[in-house]
Amino acid sequence: MSTKLTLTVDGDVIDSAKEYARKHKRSLSNIIEEYLKSLTGQSKQEEKPDLSAIVKELKGSVRDPNPDKSYKELLADSLVDKHLR
Repeated sequence: MSTKLTLTVDGDVIDSAKEYARKHKRSLSNIIEEYLKSLTGQSKQEEKPDLSAIVKELKGSVRDPNPDKSYKELLADSLVDKHLR
C-alpha cells in the first residue's frame, strides 16, 4: 500500500534529483523508496539468493592464462585483440 509523504528539501537538490530520475527512466518516488528500503534493510538486494555456494563451487575452475600480468594488462590485451586484430 502506498502512502503519500511530504518532504522539505532544498530546491536545487530536488531539481538535480529529478534530472537524475529522468536520465535513469525512474520516478523520484521510486528512487526515494528504494533508498529508504536500503536504509531499513528492506532492499531488493536482500531478496536475492545467496550465491556463496555457487561461488565456492566454481572457485579454482578457471586458471589464469598469464599470472604475471595484472587484470588491467589482461583487459587491455583482450580489448586490443577484439578491436584491433
